[in-house]
Amino acid sequence: MDPDRFRAVYERLQLLDETSTYKVRPKVSLHRPTVEELDARARDLAAYTVELREIVDELMQAIAGRPRASPKAP
Repeated sequence: MDPDRFRAVYERLQLLDETSTYKVRPKVSLHRPTVEELDARARDLAAYTVELREIVDELMQAIAGRPRASPKAP
């Protein structure tokens, strides 16, 4: 496992959670959403899904990868 890469991917996942999760959570509302609102939510969900898939792919590569060799001290 590559701990540096794993840490970087985890930080990216945290950033995605902070910036986008609220957009894709189900919203309870008493009014029917407009077509534009539905379209915007669909775009947000698509972007979130693509980003999450990329993060999971990087995470799997970090887990399967070897740690980077540290430079040897003279």
